[in-house]
Amino acid sequence: MIDYPLLPTSLVGSYAQPDWLIDKTRLGERLPPRVVLHELWKPTSDDLEEAQNDATLIALADQTRAGLDIVTDGEMRRESYSNRFANALAGVDINAPGEAVDRTGKTVPVPRVVGAIRRVAAVEAPFIPFLKEHTNKLVKVTLPGPFTMSQQAQNDYYSEPADLALAYADAVNAELRDLFAAGVDIVQLDEPYVQARPEAAREYAVAAIDRALEGASGPTVLHVCFGYGKHVADKPAGYAFLAELDECAADEVSIECAQPKLKMDLLRSLPNKKVHVGVLDLRDVQPETPELIAERIRAALDVLPARQIVVAPDCGMKYLSREVAFQKLKNMVLGRDIVRTEIA
Repeated sequence: MIDYPLLPTSLVGSYAQPDWLIDKTRLGERLPPRVVLHELWKPTSDDLEEAQNDATLIALADQTRAGLDIVTDGEMRRESYSNRFANALAGVDINAPGEAVDRTGKTVPVPRVVGAIRRVAAVEAPFIPFLKEHTNKLVKVTLPGPFTMSQQAQNDYYSEPADLALAYADAVNAELRDLFAAGVDIVQLDEPYVQARPEAAREYAVAAIDRALEGASGPTVLHVCFGYGKHVADKPAGYAFLAELDECAADEVSIECAQPKLKMDLLRSLPNKKVHVGVLDLRDVQPETPELIAERIRAALDVLPARQIVVAPDCGMKYLSREVAFQKLKNMVLGRDIVRTEIA
C-alpha cells in the first residue's frame, strides 16, 4: 500500500478544462451529459486527441504548481465523469438513447441498454503511459461506479436492476485491473447516486461496488456527493447513505463537507476508511483563504485522526475557471500546511 504523507492533498477527479478545449457555456447549461455530446468539443475530430493531451499537461502542471500530493489527469478527455466510459461499452445503443429521471427530477437522455453490458476495449488505460511520462506524483484515475451507471441508463434488457449494476461492475473491474497494470497508483469510483437513491443502494450498491473492486492491486477510493455545486445550491448537512459504505471493499471514501456544512460527527460512521474530506466549496467562485481551509481541516481532526484524513475539494472542479480552480487548490495546500505544522 501507499505510504501517504501527513494530511495528503488530492483532486477529487476533474479539473477546469481550458476554454479552447470545450464549450464551457453549453457544458454549464445542463447537468453532466449521460450520452455522447461530441459537439461540446471545440477542436475538430482530427485535432481532438492532441488537444486533450495538451490540456492534460496543463492540468498536471497546475496541480504540481499548487503542490498537490496526488494528481489526476483532470478528466480532460471527458464530457462528463460518466458518459465517456458508459457509452464505450457493448450492449448500449448510442444511436437511440433512452430516458431516465436525474437526481434533480428532470427527464434526460441516457444510454439505452439493449444487450449484455460488456467492456470490449480499455477506455482510460491506454492513456496512462502518457500521463505517467509527465509526472512523478502519485496518480489517481477515476471511473464511474456501477450503481450510478445503472441509475443513469434505460434498462431494456436485464430483468432485474441489480443484474444491470453487476454487469456494469464487471466492465468497471476489467478497466480497473488494466489501470493498475498500466501503473496507476490509486483508482476511484464515482458513486453519487448512492446518495440520490439510497433505497435502491441498500439493495445492491455495495455488492456491485465490491465486484467492481475485486482484484485491485492498489488503493481504491469511493467518491460520494450531492451533485456539482454549480447545479445544486441547497445540500443537506448529512448523507442518506454513508455508514453502509464502511462495509464496502474500497479502502477510502471521498465526501463533500464544505458546501453542505456537513455535520462532522458523521465522519465517525467510517471508522475503517481513510476519508477524503471536502474542504473547498465549489459553488463559491471566490477562493477560500488558507486560514478558512485550515479551520475546516481542524473540524475534521476533532473527529478523525490525521492519519485517516485526505484533504480534497468537495467534488470535481470541472465547472470553475482555470484561474479560480488553481487558486483554490493552491490555498488548499497552504491551509493544509498550516495545520500540518500544528500537529507534526
